[in-house]
Amino acid sequence: MKTVEIRLSTIADVRDFVNIVSATDIDVDLSSGRYIVDGKSIMGIFSLDLLSPIKLTAHADDTDELFAALDKFIIK
Repeated sequence: MKTVEIRLSTIADVRDFVNIVSATDIDVDLSSGRYIVDGKSIMGIFSLDLLSPIKLTAHADDTDELFAALDKFIIK
């Protein structure tokens, strides 16, 4: 399991993010405050506070390829 913070600033960012995580078998959760949603759910993501950083948790041991694809969203 690996956790990072991401930012999804636009509708296009949300769409691109969902397309990337949906193409993998890794379970991805997003959390903002006390709310946790499935990272593959576009409606769930829009229920979060997108103005603040979002915590992404990938539930797998080998997440390198996924995080490489999501690099533009990760807050460094």
